[in-house]
Amino acid sequence: MTKLYRKLLNHDYSPGEMGECVAEARRMTQTIERAPILRDIFSFIDLTSLNTADSAGTIRSFAERTASFRYSFNEMRNVAAICVYPNFVKVAGEGLGDCGVRLAVVSASFPSSQTFPEVKALETTMAVNMGADEIDVVMPVGTFLEGDYDAVIDELKSIRESAGSATLKVILETGLLKDERNIYRASVVAMESGADFVKTSTGKSQVSATPEAAWVICRAIRDYWNETGIMIGFKPAGGIVAPDDALAYYFIVRNMLGEKWLTPEYFRIGASRLANNILSELYPGKPAYF
Repeated sequence: MTKLYRKLLNHDYSPGEMGECVAEARRMTQTIERAPILRDIFSFIDLTSLNTADSAGTIRSFAERTASFRYSFNEMRNVAAICVYPNFVKVAGEGLGDCGVRLAVVSASFPSSQTFPEVKALETTMAVNMGADEIDVVMPVGTFLEGDYDAVIDELKSIRESAGSATLKVILETGLLKDERNIYRASVVAMESGADFVKTSTGKSQVSATPEAAWVICRAIRDYWNETGIMIGFKPAGGIVAPDDALAYYFIVRNMLGEKWLTPEYFRIGASRLANNILSELYPGKPAYF
């Protein structure tokens, strides 16, 4: 356990600061010119299709539709990535072609993370070898809640190694972590393990992303950056449907981390319906695209 890891793991903060930041972010959604920011937010979206009924045909169509977005909305930047199950990497990549949208994959026994560590590492390697640009994995939540942080780090480091140069997003499943202290510590564990992004949720649990969990993760990212100079990305996901919700997360990131985080390199939003809802606000009356 490194000195930095021990220091951050035992770091303290004021819950009052969290409430003030979240309240301010919500106020700002009602007082700004929305359209320019919503255009930016659209380009931060990881557009997801993670359904039991997904098939090669539906994923190919999903990817091709995403790739063709520029022809219908040439004044808009496209979404940052599409996110699919690992068995659809090849067909999704073929559908995207060279459009510039990145291909993300949920790996390592998503969404439960309940299988052998060797299987998680192998699935990650296979996904990257088949063309995945980004890997989203779930932290072993049960092991974390037992307090065996070193075991969590060992497992995530193995996945980090298997991911190679691909972007690694570690999902905390914040709705299961019980309190803010655990969310902060899980964020530190993820960053210590080599995560490029810390992500809130899978969207498959009863409680998904919340502004309060977002604040705690951003606080951990800021503390890590202050100690190391390394920028770690943040991705809220799960239940983010309305533009107002996305704007609140945008302002939490801006207020906590600063303008330099407001790019697809360091800020993503995982969503399936948000993209259409943003387009509906920006282009009233135009049919849904996705």
